[in-house]
Amino acid sequence: TNSLTMVWRLYKILSEDQQRYERRLIFEHPTFVKLCQQLLRDARRMTRGDLVFCLRAVVNLGVPQNTLLVQTLVRVCQERLNQFDNRCISVLATTLMGLDKDKNVSALQAGLQLLVEQRIPSIRDIFILQNLMRCLGKNVPVFLKKKFEVAVLKEIDHLTFPNALRVFMALTAMNYCSVPILNACSRKIQENVHDVSFRHLVLILEACHTLQYRNVKLFSALGDYVNSTASLWDKRQIILLLSAFEALGFQPSELMEIFAEKVTEDPEFLNLKNLLIVLRAYSRLNYIPKGQKHLFFETLHNCLNKHLPQLSDIELLKAVYSLCILGFLPHRALDELLQKDSRNELLLSGYLHKEQNKVMLQSVKACMELDSPSFTRPAVVLTENSSSLVGSLNLRKAQEALMEILGDENMFQQNVQLPYRYHIDFEIRMDSDRKKVLPISATDDAADSSVHRLAFLFVPLSAFCVGTMHPQGKLAMKMRHLNKLGYNVILVLNRNFQEMTNKDAAEFLKGKIYSESAFPFSEMTVKDSN
Repeated sequence: TNSLTMVWRLYKILSEDQQRYERRLIFEHPTFVKLCQQLLRDARRMTRGDLVFCLRAVVNLGVPQNTLLVQTLVRVCQERLNQFDNRCISVLATTLMGLDKDKNVSALQAGLQLLVEQRIPSIRDIFILQNLMRCLGKNVPVFLKKKFEVAVLKEIDHLTFPNALRVFMALTAMNYCSVPILNACSRKIQENVHDVSFRHLVLILEACHTLQYRNVKLFSALGDYVNSTASLWDKRQIILLLSAFEALGFQPSELMEIFAEKVTEDPEFLNLKNLLIVLRAYSRLNYIPKGQKHLFFETLHNCLNKHLPQLSDIELLKAVYSLCILGFLPHRALDELLQKDSRNELLLSGYLHKEQNKVMLQSVKACMELDSPSFTRPAVVLTENSSSLVGSLNLRKAQEALMEILGDENMFQQNVQLPYRYHIDFEIRMDSDRKKVLPISATDDAADSSVHRLAFLFVPLSAFCVGTMHPQGKLAMKMRHLNKLGYNVILVLNRNFQEMTNKDAAEFLKGKIYSESAFPFSEMTVKDSN
């Protein structure tokens, strides 16, 4: 056991090329052959610890699984499974992760899972618990995941920083979002944030995305740490972190400001892959640098032009769409995109999310018109009432509240379809002094200057950056365009609205309709994304 374990420890620190060379030397060494023969003879007489550590060493050294040696050790482990202590169970679980499923391995895994189920209440070591969670993975039954949760929570007061990281990853491996455990791990990570390596920064953010776990304090602490040490990080590392934050919908604004400066100072590091990540992150999180907006956009625009010949059609569409969301029109890339579209050469049908790609293209065309410097607000905006959607459960409460406030269905319009395929949940029209609500039918042909149009949008929490009321890119673009069409946009967080009593809902909407401060706020949100 000692010999095999030492060989493996020396072997695992080598590079891949060295490992291939050394493995051949080890397997050809006559002493190694004798050692394996002795292990085969003595397997049933070994102590439980020696047995599992020998199996681990043999498997990790790359001895083929279909050999008599590995199969014998697996069978002996199966026979003696009930004798194993918690440490042996943990080592065995780790070893089985490196084996393919066959008859013997599957039988051992099934037996191990049953044994773990019995032993969980008696395990007091968080290291062993997290290792078993990680090794058993996401396919274990939900009741077993809950047993692990209870066991970890019993020992949560003794959680150390290294174990907090391990438990975080173990929950991800099990695909089980235990909020109490994750909260405890997050607090420990925040306390030791300066000890978190770059690899673990990325892993933590990816784990939060996998588990759909949102912790603003944790995200802020990680973002602030990277921001405070930005000069120590490679720009490509920051790109990976921005990509992870973007997937979570969290906007690390200070980090994004600093990185924008790095991009404008030295754009040469932006290869095609990195450029697409940066465009996606800044557009989805709706971040426009404060002091160098035009320089930043022009820098990204020039990088995009440089990489145009390398772009696939879907990459071209996504890159143009990202810049359009931010209100910038990349003319050369736009021309190429639209020329391909007009010649029916735009190959989007072969990709996943075909409808989503069509919507992106429609949004790009809307941006070309509405964000063009030559665009002028139309005197009258043609609208269409989609009566088929009136029965929407999400809007029924708002409809009833507006009826109570305004007294007549003719005083508002629901599910309004606008040009450029935009849709608003409710439209209300008011006089020029913003004191009186006007009937919809009486103002259909009225000039825009004499009527104030309110567009109510009932939006989900996911439309905002995590932990804020800062709209993400798609919503910000819609607000900007509605504003250009003459609407004052009023956002209503749908979940909160649905939780209100009918009386509170009516008072809330009444305040939004008649409050003069509602309009400048919405315009500010559209014009200043920060």
